[in-house]
Amino acid sequence: MSYHQPSVCHLKVCGEKGKFAGWPANSGIWNWGNEILCGFTLAEHKEKSGHTYDPETAVQKFARSRDGGKTWTVEDACERGITAKAKNHNPTCEPAQPTDCQGGFDFTHPDFAMTLRRMSDADGPAHFYITQDRGHHWAGPYLFPLLGTRGILARTDYMIEGSERLTAFLTASKSNGKEGRVGCFRTCEAGRSWHLVSWLDDEPDGFSIMPASVRVSDSRVLCVVRRRENGRNWLAGYISDDNCESWRYAGDPVKNTGKSGNPPAMVRHDDGRICLAYCVRSEGPEAPSRVCVRFSEDGGERWSDEIVLRGDDGASGDIGYPRIARRPDGRLVLLYYYNHALRESPSFRYIAATIFETEILL
Repeated sequence: MSYHQPSVCHLKVCGEKGKFAGWPANSGIWNWGNEILCGFTLAEHKEKSGHTYDPETAVQKFARSRDGGKTWTVEDACERGITAKAKNHNPTCEPAQPTDCQGGFDFTHPDFAMTLRRMSDADGPAHFYITQDRGHHWAGPYLFPLLGTRGILARTDYMIEGSERLTAFLTASKSNGKEGRVGCFRTCEAGRSWHLVSWLDDEPDGFSIMPASVRVSDSRVLCVVRRRENGRNWLAGYISDDNCESWRYAGDPVKNTGKSGNPPAMVRHDDGRICLAYCVRSEGPEAPSRVCVRFSEDGGERWSDEIVLRGDDGASGDIGYPRIARRPDGRLVLLYYYNHALRESPSFRYIAATIFETEILL
């Protein structure tokens, strides 16, 4: 299986001098045809090692496009109803406290979306919001139960399976209280109650976090997770053939995601092909960061060679956390955060979009 080099277009979604914009994967992406909505964090830039931002100023934002990713507007998440304090979200209004969800939502509503939020990087609860008008108004926050874990470190990855049935893939704390194990959680009562369906694998010594999932068939589900063990960072694949009741390890589609690692993003074409997007973080000036994709034609059993979408404009390692959406015309829209730290000083992190298409060589 081989592919042409894709035709690509890179755009700046949100970027300001003196600001840090980052981490779409922490919030989620949704699309309704050519209307795309993606969450991210915006904060004041602060020069320091690691992420160059001031956590005390961090708030959640949404970027919305109505033309398939060509142009974008930025919306304040708090004004839309994202009002509980969370990791990297300091509401500009009086913070709301999560309450129990009473259900009553229709997950199959054409304008439905859900976003799940974590409170910390370790122990503690999570909460979620639901919209039925494409994110203009969010209901919540609703408490997500611990379900026997020490913490639910939620980010947004779910599959709709019915009007009241939804399966979410979430990171939970390990038995030592640290981030690190991916589980499959399900509600059959429109969010009123949840239960643990299965763990993807045994508890690792390092961590297994930030899942991205796609449904391959009525019974088969593919999930790719971000892994770290003994200083190595990579992406691992898992397949369920019984609708998430059990899982088998399906190899490593990406064997190295660079310094500190990066999460996956996935989307499935109508013809069954799966696109896996990811970023490889730079380990030094001699190996700049890159934005990449691979494709699978057999449900995640095998993957194409790496295709680099972006990798020649000088980004340091502080990039990535992608989310991906598919337009009605088949083109893919990938959002991530980026910078030009090897070319500019100071370098401000911004939200970027890459629109691309890839043809199979028959």
